[in-house]
Amino acid sequence: MSTEFVNFLLGAGLNLAVALIIVRFIYYPANQDKRYVFTFIVFNSIIYFVLSLLTSIELGIGVGFGLFAIFSVLRYRTEEIPIREMTYLFVIIALPVMNSALISSGNFLQIGLANIFMVALLWLLEHGWGFRYEVGQKLTYDRIELIPPDKHDLLKADLQKRLGLPVSRLEIGRIDFSRDTAEIRVFYRQPIGVKLASPSTVMIQNS
Repeated sequence: MSTEFVNFLLGAGLNLAVALIIVRFIYYPANQDKRYVFTFIVFNSIIYFVLSLLTSIELGIGVGFGLFAIFSVLRYRTEEIPIREMTYLFVIIALPVMNSALISSGNFLQIGLANIFMVALLWLLEHGWGFRYEVGQKLTYDRIELIPPDKHDLLKADLQKRLGLPVSRLEIGRIDFSRDTAEIRVFYRQPIGVKLASPSTVMIQNS
């Protein structure tokens, strides 16, 4: 078994292990959302294999930056990808580019340090500093009598009660007096494991 093939297998295993640690033990516990897990793991693995199979390291790095350019304008037509998930996707794409280049150069110490640093940084941002991300949700709201500025405290309290979420701020959009509804974008600090059912517009009405 050649040294090149052994390095290829070791690099693939290391790359997949780091991706699994990031997705399973950092991203998922803080988000509790399985929708992007498949995408993260598959993107990470296929990009590593594509770049590793290229014979020229210069060509491989060029293709890697080309992938960044492609995914920087990537849009899924089914739904909008939140910025936080896009950040993780960028990290998952960057890892195989970095690992394949370093494996080809034979700098194993640098590979280990780079991957450890990335995992530690993500863990620290998600858990060590206690950050909670502010999430925005667009709602169609039925109590337009609470829309005036002097009643925003009552509006906020009503939204918190009906959503069961700690609303931090809100933005009032289009008001439809013919239907007695208003479009409101609600922002809240997302507790771990809590998310509204869909990022699309939802209807909030009295029962």
